[in-house]
Amino acid sequence: MLCISSASASETKGSQNAHCPGESYLMLVWYHRLYLYSAAALLFGVWFVLKVALKRTSFSKDVYKSVQRTEDSDTVVHVSGVKIFYGSQTGTAKGFAKELSEEVKTLNIRAEVIDIKDYDPDDRLSDECTNMSVCVFLVATYTDGTPTENAEWFCKWLEEASTDFRYGKTYLKGLRYAVFGLGNSVYVGHYNTVGKNVDKWLWMLSGMRILTRGEGDCNVAKSRNGSVQADFLAWKVKFLTRLQALAKGEKKRCSGNCKSGGSCKTNRKEQEEDEVTALHNNSSEEDLMESSSDEEESGLQDENKSGSVVDMEDLGNIMNSVKRAKSKEEAGDGLMVKLSKVNGVKKIEDEAERREMITPALRQALTKQGYKLIGSHSGVKLCRWTKSMLRGRGGCYKHTFYGIESHRCMETTPSLACANKCVFCWRHHTNPVGTEWRWKMDPAEKILDEAIEKHQTMIRQFRGVPGVKLERYEEGLAVKHCALSLVGEPIMYPEINTFIRLLHTHHISSFLVTNAQFPEEIRSLVPVTQLYVSVDASTKDSLKKIDRPLFKDFWPRFLDSLRALGEKRQRTVYRLTLVKAWNVEEMQAYSELIALGQPDFIEVKGVTYCGESSASTLTMANVPWHQEVVTFVQQLADMLPQYEIACEHEHSNCLLIAHTKFRVDGEWWTWIDYERFQELVQAQEESGGQQGFSALDYMAKTPSWALFGANEQGFDPAETRFQRRHKTKDISGC
Repeated sequence: MLCISSASASETKGSQNAHCPGESYLMLVWYHRLYLYSAAALLFGVWFVLKVALKRTSFSKDVYKSVQRTEDSDTVVHVSGVKIFYGSQTGTAKGFAKELSEEVKTLNIRAEVIDIKDYDPDDRLSDECTNMSVCVFLVATYTDGTPTENAEWFCKWLEEASTDFRYGKTYLKGLRYAVFGLGNSVYVGHYNTVGKNVDKWLWMLSGMRILTRGEGDCNVAKSRNGSVQADFLAWKVKFLTRLQALAKGEKKRCSGNCKSGGSCKTNRKEQEEDEVTALHNNSSEEDLMESSSDEEESGLQDENKSGSVVDMEDLGNIMNSVKRAKSKEEAGDGLMVKLSKVNGVKKIEDEAERREMITPALRQALTKQGYKLIGSHSGVKLCRWTKSMLRGRGGCYKHTFYGIESHRCMETTPSLACANKCVFCWRHHTNPVGTEWRWKMDPAEKILDEAIEKHQTMIRQFRGVPGVKLERYEEGLAVKHCALSLVGEPIMYPEINTFIRLLHTHHISSFLVTNAQFPEEIRSLVPVTQLYVSVDASTKDSLKKIDRPLFKDFWPRFLDSLRALGEKRQRTVYRLTLVKAWNVEEMQAYSELIALGQPDFIEVKGVTYCGESSASTLTMANVPWHQEVVTFVQQLADMLPQYEIACEHEHSNCLLIAHTKFRVDGEWWTWIDYERFQELVQAQEESGGQQGFSALDYMAKTPSWALFGANEQGFDPAETRFQRRHKTKDISGC
C-alpha cells in the first residue's frame, strides 16, 4: 500500500501540472474509491450489530417485566369468561342458564346469561374466537324439530353461515363452545334436533367443542338420568370440571389415538358404550359423526376434521349391539328394554325398575298450581264450579246440559301424561307427554281412595266460609260424579277399566274425555256414563297446528277413534273447541267428521283464554264472543239433518247440539238418570256382559231453563247469579 501510495502521489504531482484543481479532486476520489467502499461497509456493519444487540436487550427486559408482572398479579388468563346463550319456549332452558351462571361464578369466572334473540351473531360471534371466552348454548327443540321463537334467527344465520363460502370453513376457528339440547324423545325424528344442528354448524365453522353435547330428555321413561333436570345436572358437573381444567391452562386430554399408533383402551371402551346408548336413544347413526366423547372432540381438529370419530371395525360392533337391542325390544314379550354397559341389553322385568311419571320438578310445579297429586301419576283438583255451587251461585255447563250436581263432582285423572300439546292447554303444558305407558303404575284402588280423600279434604276447607250453604257442604262430601278430564289422557292408564268399575261400585258416574289418539283403547273401554272425544279441528293440517300431537300417524288415529266412538252404545259426545282465526271456518269438514262418528251430542265451546303462556301463541283475540259461537252452531246444525240445538250455557260460552232421538214428543231429554245408569251397569256386570243397554235407557227430561233460547240462557233459576267486580277472573275449571 505504501508503494501504491507513493506511486499515486507521484502521478498526482505529475498530473497537477496538466489538469485543473476540480478534475484533480475527482481523480483523487476515483483512485481512492476502494478505501471509501471499505469504510462504508464497516460503518454499516457496526451500526447493524449494535441495533440488533440493543433490540434483543430491550425484548429481554420486556419479557422479564411481563413475566414478573404475571407472577406478581396472576394476570395470565386462559378463560376470560363464560357466555351462556339460551333458546327457550317454556322457560326451562332459561332457568338452566341462570343456574349454570351461578355455578360458574362460584369458580371466580365471569359469567353472562344472554337471550339468544338479543345477540347479533353476524357482528359479534367472531369476536368470541379471540377474547378467550367460552360459549355455552342451551337450546330447546320446539314443534316439528324447529327452534324456539327466540332462537329462530340465530339458528337460521348459523345454518347459512356454515355453508356460505364467503364466511369460510375457518370463520369460527378459536371459538370454544359447548352445547346442551332440551327435547323430548317421544317426538320420534325430532328429538333434540336443534341442539344437534347448532353443535354441527359450529363445528363446521371450525369451532372447538370443549365438551360432548348434552341432551336433556323430558320423557322420564327414556331419560338417561330420570328427568331433563337430572340430565342437565349430570352434564353441568362435567362442564364445570372441564371449565376448571381450561381455566388452569391444562392441555387437552388423551384423544385415544396416541402418536405411537396405539390407543387408550379405557377411553375407547367408554366411547363405545356412550355411542351405543346414544344410538339407542336417538335412533340415528348421524349422531356418531356429529358428537362424540370428550376425548374425541378435543382431538378432532388434530385429525384435520376428517369427520370420523369411530373406527370402522368398532362401528360395526356398535351397530350390531344396537340391532340386537332393537330386535329384542320388538319381540313383543311385553317387557321394556334398555341398554346396559354390562351386556348391551337389559330387560326391565320388575315394575320397581320403571321410573315415576312425576319428577320432583314437575311435582313442585303442579303442586304450585293447586293439584293434589296421588301416587306417581295421578291427581285431583277442585273445580271452580264446585266452589260456586257450594255457595249457591250456579253450576257448570254439565249441570245445565246433563243435570250433574256440580258441588258433588270430583275432577281427577289417573294419568297426568298426554299425547298432545294443544295450543289452548289450560295447564300450560306442565304435565308430561307420552305415546305409551312406560312409567311405574299405581293400583286403581289406591288412586280412587286417595282421590276421594283429597277431594273431601278440599271440600272441608269450605266449612264455615261465608256464603257456603250447609246442605250443599254436606252433599259435597259425598262424591256423585267424576270428571276424568282434569289433565292428560286418562285412557292411557292401563287399568282404566278397573278404575271405571270402581267408580260405578261407589255409585259415582263417569265422564271420560279422550283426545282421539287411542282408538283401540276406546273400543276396549267398559261402559261409562258419558264418553267424550275432543275434536279440536276438522282437517289434518289444522289438527296438527292446534293439537300438536306426538304420533306421526295422528290423523289415521284420529279418524279411527271417531269410528270407535260410533261403535259405542252408551252416551257419546264430540267436544269442539272453537279458536278464532284457527278452526272456525271448517264447517263442511266438521259435518263430515260428525257423520263418521255419529255422536249423541256435540258440545261446541269457545276457547278459554288461560293467560299468557310461552308455550302457546294464543291471545284474547282468539277467544270468540258468545254470539259468534251461537252463529257457528246454528250454521253447523243446519248442515246436520239428524241434529238440532238443544241447550245453552251462556256463562261458559257453550252450546249443545243433540241427536233428534233425544227429542221425545217435542221435548228434549238430554239429562241423565244417574240412578238408572247405575242399575244398568250393575245388571250388565252381573250378567257377564250379556245384558247390554244404550244411551236411551237412562235419559231424563231437560228442564225448560236449560234449553236453547230460554231467557235464563242456561243459568239455573234456583241459583243466585253473582257478578264479580274489579277482581281477577277465575279461569280454572273443567
